[in-house]
Amino acid sequence: MVLMLGLRWSGLIKSLQFEEKSDRRTPFILVTLFYLLTTYFLMEKIELDPILWQGMGIITGSVALLTGVTFFWKMSAHMTGIGGLLAVLGVLGIYFPSLDLAYLLVATLVLGGLVASSRLYLEAHSPAEVYVGLFVGFVTCWIGFMWIYGF
Repeated sequence: MVLMLGLRWSGLIKSLQFEEKSDRRTPFILVTLFYLLTTYFLMEKIELDPILWQGMGIITGSVALLTGVTFFWKMSAHMTGIGGLLAVLGVLGIYFPSLDLAYLLVATLVLGGLVASSRLYLEAHSPAEVYVGLFVGFVTCWIGFMWIYGF
């Protein structure tokens, strides 16, 4: 958040709401770099379970894809995150059937509906931007986490 405030105060972005596509580019690039560095540092820690850095790598890939799309179109970052979370819960439910993820899954679906509705109500996104964000986050994380767990 401090970085975003610095970008705003320096005039590199016009608003913290990222209303214009051009306002999203610099913050998204910087966030992607932070995710890449975090993934790299987790990978370099040999004593950590590889699933930790691999999972972070998948999430970083989703953020990088979102950033790439931002250069051409304004896809919903909120819904990309919700889609990714739904995918992770789905894969964990398949891989660990003894876990009872039903309440968490329902809560995430309700939260996702509220987030999507609020983005549409505030006219921050079009329906297509919301749906594509959800789809991209879900598919990226579903494929990535299924790969991690060897399906």
